[in-house]
Amino acid sequence: MSETNTAETEQLTNEKTTEQEDKQDNEKENDKKQDRKNPMHYPQLFILHAIIVVIMIWLLFGVFFGLMTAPNNDMYPRIDSGDLLMYYKLDTAPKAQDVVVIRKNNTTYVGRVVAVGGDTVEVTDSEQLKINGNTVVENNIFKKTPRYEGFVKYPFRLADKTYFVLADSRTNAEDSRYFGPVSQSEIMGTVITVMRRTNL
Repeated sequence: MSETNTAETEQLTNEKTTEQEDKQDNEKENDKKQDRKNPMHYPQLFILHAIIVVIMIWLLFGVFFGLMTAPNNDMYPRIDSGDLLMYYKLDTAPKAQDVVVIRKNNTTYVGRVVAVGGDTVEVTDSEQLKINGNTVVENNIFKKTPRYEGFVKYPFRLADKTYFVLADSRTNAEDSRYFGPVSQSEIMGTVITVMRRTNL
């Protein structure tokens, strides 16, 4: 009697094992058929990944950051003509001494904010910069600040959300002494990185 039960148990076990193997074989066969039905599966994945990368790059350099080359030597010696600048686009309310990229009169400039809304700016006959009546000591500026006659009348009080932007190389540079104050809407962003491409 026990031998009969054992044989029946082994038979049932073998049948279950066979059923499981058949089921696994069927699943593999179905997977192969599915792959044959979708020959574009891997190319589509590649295209999807490429689209994701493009969107990320667009978000980084289309929304958050910008890249440009310095157009001239107006910010020499810290920024030289041809240097690659990365600027943060979402920072359009800079502080004094921030270096900014601005778009003024259809021209792109790079300059340093020296005064913000509410400040009073004066460029004296002795080529000194005064903010709110105080002479500004600029340790990072190696030239005097000449006044450009016939453009801005001093002392000049800045309206809210406007900025007075000067180049570091003060002689003959085009900046707020020439084109006046810069509005917040004309600021493209604040420079965060300078990649030197000249005089290496």
